[in-house]
Amino acid sequence: ANHHSRRQHGGPRWTPDSNTVATMYGRCCTTDLETRCSSVNLPWRPSTYYKVAGVNTTLGPYTKNLCGRQYPVMTSYPPMTSCTAVSGGPIINCPVPSYPVMHSCPAITPRPPINCPVVNPCSVIDPCPTMDPCAPGTSNRIALFSRYTPGEWVESNHNNYKQSDCSRHNAEKLREDTSRLIQDKAQLTRKIQNDTSANIGQRVEDISFWKSELDHELDQMIMEIHALGQVKRRVEKALEETDAHLQMVQECLYHREKRMGIDLVHDEVETQLLEEMRIIKCIQERLKRGIERAAEQLANNRAAQHELERDLCDKCSAYWIDDKAHQMKNTSDGINYYCGIEQVNATITNPGSWLKYTEENILRSQCERAASSRLRDELEKLLAATSEELWKQFNNVNLAFTHRIFEIGDAKKKLQMHLAKVLQEIFQMECTIEELKMAIRQKEAPMKVAQTRLEERIKRPNMELCCDQPQHRLVCEVYTIDATIQTLKQRLQESQNALQLLVQTKSVLEYDIAVKANSLFIDQEKCMGMRRTLPNTPRLIGCTQLNAGHYCARPPPEKKPCNCGCKGKKKVT
Repeated sequence: ANHHSRRQHGGPRWTPDSNTVATMYGRCCTTDLETRCSSVNLPWRPSTYYKVAGVNTTLGPYTKNLCGRQYPVMTSYPPMTSCTAVSGGPIINCPVPSYPVMHSCPAITPRPPINCPVVNPCSVIDPCPTMDPCAPGTSNRIALFSRYTPGEWVESNHNNYKQSDCSRHNAEKLREDTSRLIQDKAQLTRKIQNDTSANIGQRVEDISFWKSELDHELDQMIMEIHALGQVKRRVEKALEETDAHLQMVQECLYHREKRMGIDLVHDEVETQLLEEMRIIKCIQERLKRGIERAAEQLANNRAAQHELERDLCDKCSAYWIDDKAHQMKNTSDGINYYCGIEQVNATITNPGSWLKYTEENILRSQCERAASSRLRDELEKLLAATSEELWKQFNNVNLAFTHRIFEIGDAKKKLQMHLAKVLQEIFQMECTIEELKMAIRQKEAPMKVAQTRLEERIKRPNMELCCDQPQHRLVCEVYTIDATIQTLKQRLQESQNALQLLVQTKSVLEYDIAVKANSLFIDQEKCMGMRRTLPNTPRLIGCTQLNAGHYCARPPPEKKPCNCGCKGKKKVT
C-alpha cells in the first residue's frame, strides 16, 4: 500500500532487501503454481475466502522446482463445519475434494476425490519472456508486479464456472446418494427390526407352548405323586393291620398253651394258627418290599417334579423377558445404549439343546409316571391278594375253632351225663351198703339165740347130754347163721369197693369236665372273642372308610408356587 501511494505521488521508489526479495520470490513461484491450478488471482483477503469455502490449507514438506528452489507443497483437507480465519500463506483455488462419508453399511463406496493436475511451478507464464527469473542477479520486481491477460481472466472465470458446476453436480449427486442411502438404511433397519420382532414373537410362542406342556405334565406328575402317596399310605396301614393280626394269632397260641390235661393236644386249630402266622409274616415281607419300592418311586417322581418346576420357572422368566423385549418399540420407555453388548455371548445352549432339554424333562416325567402307575397297580393287586389270603386263612382258622369248640362241648356234655349216672350209682351203692349192714346186724340176734340155746343144753346133767335132733339143728343153725353173716360181710366189702371205684370215677369225670370247660373257655371266649375284632376288608387293604364306592378319594392336586417372578402374570394357554 505504501509503495502504491508513493508511485501515485511520484515519491522515491521502494527497494526491498534481500530477505524480502527471497520471500516475495517464493510467494511468486507459489502464486504461479496456484495460477496453473485455477488461473485466478484472489485480490481479497485469504481469511474471507477460507471462511466461505471452508478449506483449511497447511504447508506440506518442501519440494524442489525446476530451478532448484524449495517450495512448500499445499495440502487440502475436507471442509469443516466451522473454520477459524487463516491469515497469510498461499492460497490454492482447487476444487474441494469429496471425501467418503462414513456409514454403518459397507456396501456404499464413496466417490473418489477430484484432484487438480500437478503443475510445475516453474512453467507459469512469464510476462517478460526475455528474462529468466531463475537467473542469478535478476530482480524480483517483475514477478511481484506481474499482471494477467484478459484471456487468462476469462479462462479463470470459465474455470470457476466449471468448478462450480462440477462441485454442485458432485454435491447434488452426493445428496441424492445420501438420501437414497438414508432410505435404504431406514428400510433395512425396519426390515431387520421387524424380522427380529417376528423371531422374538416366534420364540415367545415356542416358550409358551413348551411352558403349557410343562405345566400340564407338572399337573399330571403332582396327581401321580399324590395317588402313589395314597397307595403307599394304604400299604403302610395294611402292614400295621397285619401286625395287629399277627399279635392276635400269637395271643391265641399263647392262650391255648394254658389248656390242661388231655386237652393240651396238637389239634387242627393249632395247625391252622401256625399256618396263619406263617402267611402273615410272608405278607409282611411283601408289603415291606412294596413300601420300599413306593418310597424309591416317590423319590424319582419328586426328582422329575423338581426338574419340571425348575424348567417351568425358567420358561416363565424367559417368557416374561422375551415378551417384554417383543413389545419394545422405538418409542418405548427404558431403551438405552449398551455399548459392546452385542459382543457379549452369555448363551450356553442352542435351540436344539434347549428343545432337547425340555423334551428330556417331559419324557423323564412321563416315564416316571408310567412306572409309578404300574407300581400303583401292582400295589393294588398286592393289597387285594394279601387281603384275600388273610381272609381265607382267617376263615380256615375260624372253622377249625368252631369244629374244635363243638367237639369240646359235645365231650363235656357226655362227661356230664356219665357223671350224673355215676353219682346215681354211687347213691344206690351207698343204699345197698346200708342194707347189707342192716342185714348183718339182723343176723346177730338169731346167732345169739342159737348159741345161747347150745350153752343152756350143755348144762344138762349126765345122760341127758344126748346128741339128739335139736342138738343137731342148733349146731346146724349156728353154722348157717355164721355163714350168712360172712357172706353178707363179704358182699358189704365188695359193695364198699365198688362205691370207692364209683367215687374215683366221679372224680375223674369231674376233672375231665373241668378240663373241657377250661378248653372251651379258652377257645370260645378268649380266642374267638379276639378274632371277632379282626378288621374288615377295607381296613385289611389299608383304607379306613368307604367313599362312594372307592376306598380312597383323591383331592385336587396342589402345585408349589413359582419363584421365578412370574407370579400374578397372565397364564399363557
